[in-house]
Amino acid sequence: MLMLNRGCARCLRLRHSGEPSHKLHGRLLQGITCKYGIAAGVVDTSREFRTDSSIPDSDSVLPSQVQVVIAGAGTVANSVAYHLVQNGWNDVLVLEQGRVGGGTSHFGSGTLGLFKPIAHRNIIMYSLKLYRQLHEMGFDIGMKECGSVNLAQTKDRMIALKRRIAYNVPTGLHCELLGKEELKKLHPYLHVDDLEGAVWVPEDAVADSSAICHALAKLAKQGGVRYKEDCRIEEVFTENGAVKSLTTAQGNIVCEYFINCAGMWARELGLRCNPPVRIPAYPAEHFYAVTPSLVPELSSHLPCVRDFDSHSYARQWQGGLMVGWFEREAKPAFGKEGKVPVKDWHRHLKDDPQHWRPLWERAKHRLPILREMGDPTIYNSPDNFTPDGRWILGESPEVKNYFVAVGMSGNPLQGAGGIGKAVAEWMMKGEPAQELLPFNVQRFLDLHNNKQYLQQRIKEVVGRHYAILYPHQCEYKYARKLRCSPLYSVLEEQGAVFGIKMAYERPLYFDSTYRRGNKKPEMPPGSFYKPKFFDFMKEEFHACREGVGIIDMSSFSKIEIKSSRSEVVNYLQQLCSNDANIPVGTIAHTGMQNERGGYENDCMLVRQMDNSFFMVSPTSQQTRIYQWMSRHLPADRSVGLNDVTSKYTVINIVGPKATELLSELSNSDINLSPFTHKKVNVGYASDVMVMAFTHTGEPGYCLYIPSEYALHVYARLMATGKDYGVRNVGVLTQRFMRIERFIPFWAEELSPHVTPYEAGNGYSVKLDKEYFIGKYALQHQKEQGVRKRLVLFVLGGQLDPNKDVWPWGGEPLYRDDRYVGTVTSAGYGFATDKLICLGFIGLPGHRHECDDRGPITTEFIMDPNARYEVDIAGRRFPAKPHVHPLSAPALNKVNKKYTPTPVLTCGSDILL
Repeated sequence: MLMLNRGCARCLRLRHSGEPSHKLHGRLLQGITCKYGIAAGVVDTSREFRTDSSIPDSDSVLPSQVQVVIAGAGTVANSVAYHLVQNGWNDVLVLEQGRVGGGTSHFGSGTLGLFKPIAHRNIIMYSLKLYRQLHEMGFDIGMKECGSVNLAQTKDRMIALKRRIAYNVPTGLHCELLGKEELKKLHPYLHVDDLEGAVWVPEDAVADSSAICHALAKLAKQGGVRYKEDCRIEEVFTENGAVKSLTTAQGNIVCEYFINCAGMWARELGLRCNPPVRIPAYPAEHFYAVTPSLVPELSSHLPCVRDFDSHSYARQWQGGLMVGWFEREAKPAFGKEGKVPVKDWHRHLKDDPQHWRPLWERAKHRLPILREMGDPTIYNSPDNFTPDGRWILGESPEVKNYFVAVGMSGNPLQGAGGIGKAVAEWMMKGEPAQELLPFNVQRFLDLHNNKQYLQQRIKEVVGRHYAILYPHQCEYKYARKLRCSPLYSVLEEQGAVFGIKMAYERPLYFDSTYRRGNKKPEMPPGSFYKPKFFDFMKEEFHACREGVGIIDMSSFSKIEIKSSRSEVVNYLQQLCSNDANIPVGTIAHTGMQNERGGYENDCMLVRQMDNSFFMVSPTSQQTRIYQWMSRHLPADRSVGLNDVTSKYTVINIVGPKATELLSELSNSDINLSPFTHKKVNVGYASDVMVMAFTHTGEPGYCLYIPSEYALHVYARLMATGKDYGVRNVGVLTQRFMRIERFIPFWAEELSPHVTPYEAGNGYSVKLDKEYFIGKYALQHQKEQGVRKRLVLFVLGGQLDPNKDVWPWGGEPLYRDDRYVGTVTSAGYGFATDKLICLGFIGLPGHRHECDDRGPITTEFIMDPNARYEVDIAGRRFPAKPHVHPLSAPALNKVNKKYTPTPVLTCGSDILL
C-alpha cells in the first residue's frame, strides 16, 4: 500500500482511480503533491510529533530472579520483549553483552520484501504492520513504502517469478508483471535491455533497522522490561530438564524462561547451557556498498531492486544508492577458527576487493548511474545463516522453556516484528499460534551444529536466497556424504544420484546408462518442465508395477518404545488417535495429535511384544517427535524411548513379484497379511524384520535389517532378483507413486494445523477410545464438519507434460474462477499418464478456522457442474477432483511392456 495522504481529496482520488499501481507510483515520483504541499508518501515532520527512539540507561542492579530472560538486545530480541509486554508479561530482563543494537542489528539493508513463500510472507507482513504502527506513533524510523522491482534476466527466472505471483496474488499480495518500458518508467536508472521482465510489488518498503531496534527497546522498557548492558551470560543451568537459572559476571539470576536471541553469538551461548542446546547458525560475510549522494538527490521513493541473477539488491540510501549481495559462494566470517569476538567484532573483519569487485561491476551494468557516483564505501557486515537458509525459532528439544529466535540470514529487520510476536505467543501458549513448522529449531540434529559442517554449508546457503531453486533438483554441494546408509557406496556404483534429507544421503533416482569406471552421474540442470531424468524414473515405476523395485528408505526415523509391564500401552493410547492396543505382530498407521486435533506425528506403530513397540516416522521428525514424546512420558519413568534410526538399514521391496523373491531368499512363506510383520532370515542374515506395507501404495514389504547385514541382504536381493526383474528405485519415483495413490505426507499435507479428517485419514481415528490428546477437538470436528479438505486432482488433457511447465507445489486452485486452495504436492502419475496434484480446498473466500461460512462437503467438492483449475506460472489448466484414491481401472493403465534392466554385476561384485 502506498503511503498517500488520507486527508487529501486528490490522494484519495488517486488511490481509488483504478490506475495500475506501477503507473500511480510513477506519478508519485514525478512530484504529485497534496493540498498541504507535501509529496504523496512523504511525512510532514513539522506537523507530527517526533519520538526519540533512544532508550534510557540500562538498569544498574541485576535482579536475582525474573520470569523471563532474553539474551541479546537486537531487533529480534526487542521485538520479543515488546510482544511479551503487549500480552501482559513484564517480568522480563534483557541481557546484552555490549550495547543495545550493537550486534548484527547495527546494520541491515532495511528492505522489507513480501514477495516470498507464504510461510515467510505471513511473518514479514506482520513486521510491516508493526513498523507502520511505530511510524504512526511518531518514531523516526525512516519508513517508506517505496515498493520493489524483482528482475528476471532469464526465461527460467521469469517462470520462477510467475509461479510466485500465482500463489501470492490470491492470498492477498498485490504484484504485477512489468515489461521493459513499464519497468523503465518505474525505475529510470535501470538498464533493462537484457531483461526478460520484472515483477512490481508496491507494498514492499524500507526502514531504518537501527531506529526500529531502539524504538522497540524503548517501548518494551516503558512496559516494564528491564535492560542490562555490558552483561555477558556465562552459563545457563537446568533442573529436571527445564531452565532453572543462569550466571553472569555480575551475578546469578533464577528464571523460568530463557530466550536466546544472541545473533552471531547464539550458537556458542547454546553450548554454554547444561545440557548443551544446539543452535546451528553461523555468520557469513555480507558485503554492501554505499555511494555518495547525488545532486539533486535520488528520490526516496525509488523502488528497491532485486536483481536475482546478478545476486544483488539496491535501494536509495541518503540521496545515493546502497548495493548489497547474496553471492553464489560466500565466505564464513572471522576466519577458520570461526570464533565470534565479543568486543569490537567489526574490527576483525577484512575488506576483500577480489571477492566484491566482480559483484560491483555487475551492479554497474544494471545501474549505469553508479559510474557517475564516485567510488563507493564498501562494508563487510556479517549475519547469521542456517544450514537450510530458514529462520530458527521455537523451544529447544534439549531443554524445556529454552526458546530460540536466530538465523536472520542477512536481513534481521525483515522478520523481526513477526518473529517476536510468534515466539512470544509460542512461549505464552505452549505451542505455536501459526504455522511455523518450516522454522522449528527441532528440524536439526547434533551434526548440524558442528562448526566445520556449518562453515562449509553456509558458503552456498547465502547464494541460495537469490538462486532459482528448482523443485527436487537443487541439492547442496558442500558438507555432503556425512550421514550415509551402509548401501551408499554400492548404490553409487549402481548409478544413484543422491539428495539429502535431514543430512541423510538418499538416492533420488538411478541413471541406468551408467557403467562402472565412468564419471559418476550427477543431477542435470534443473527445470520447471519435465525433469531431464524423467525416463529413468519411468523405468523405475515399471519395475515396481511389473517386477520388483528396491528402494533404500533407511533415513526414516525409528524409535523403540518399551516398558517393564503394560505401561507402554497406556502411554501410546494417550498419544495415538488410532488404537495402539493392537495384537503382537501387527502394525497400525496412526497420527499423534495436539489438543486442536492437528498432527504432531504421522507414523507406523509396530507391536513387537506385549510391552514393546517399534515406531517408524518421517525422516525430518527424528528430533522433533522424540522431544514431543519425551515431554509426555510418565513421571515415574516406567516407559522408555530409544532412538534406533542408525541401527537399521531399511529396504523397501515393491512390486507384484516381491513375495516370490523374498520367499526364495528366506526359504519360507512370506505371504504376510497387510499390516503385519515377522522376523525372518534373508540369505545368511538373521533377525530381519519384514513388514507388510510399503510407502508407495503398491504391494510389497519393508525390510528392517540390522545394519551389519545390509550389504549382504542387498547383494542377495539383486543377484536373486535378476529372475524377477529387479531394479533400483529412487525416492523421487516413490514420491510420485504415493501422490498418485493419494497418500498425504508429513510437512507437505500433514502438519500441526491439519487434522486427520481434513487430510482424509479419518478412518485411523478411534473416537471410541477413553481418551487421547486431541480427542475432543476431533470429536467436535467430526460433528460440525471440516472447513478444508485434501483433494486429489488429475490435470486435464490441455496440459502437455512434454511441453508445458509442471505443477510442483504451491500452485493456487480455483473453482469456478474463485480461489479455493493451494497445491501441497504434485508429480507425474505414471499409471494414469497424467500430472497429479494434492491440495487443500475450502469454501471460496475462506481464510480462517473461525470463518462462519460453514463446513466443506463432498457434495460441494464433487459437484459435476463445478469447474476446477490449477494456475501454473500464470496459466490455468483444468483439473478433475477426487476425494478418494483413484479406482483400479485408472491405475492399471500401463503403456508398454516392462523389460527389466539387466543387473550388470554378480552378487559378489556388488560389494566391491
